[in-house]
Amino acid sequence: MQATYDLAAPSASTLQFDVMREIFALLAPYQVGAKGLSPQTVISKGLNVDSLTIMDVIMELEDRFDVAIPMNVAADIVTIDQLAQTVVTLRARR
Repeated sequence: MQATYDLAAPSASTLQFDVMREIFALLAPYQVGAKGLSPQTVISKGLNVDSLTIMDVIMELEDRFDVAIPMNVAADIVTIDQLAQTVVTLRARR
């Protein structure tokens, strides 16, 4: 199954686009059906993932973008867009 993405590159910042692209690549294997991924995809419901997989994705993003996402922040992330925005915000604080 090929991943489909609903992301408009021209309107997104370069970092935002890079983060979204990375998240989509990491989560593509966990898509349910042919619906595809979008920034509004609810990670725990729109994908076939468990909490360990979500933590693996977060750790990959932390390594890739040189950020640390605190556990209390990670617990409040629901959608792909929120995850991307968290990474972008933390990266901007560096």
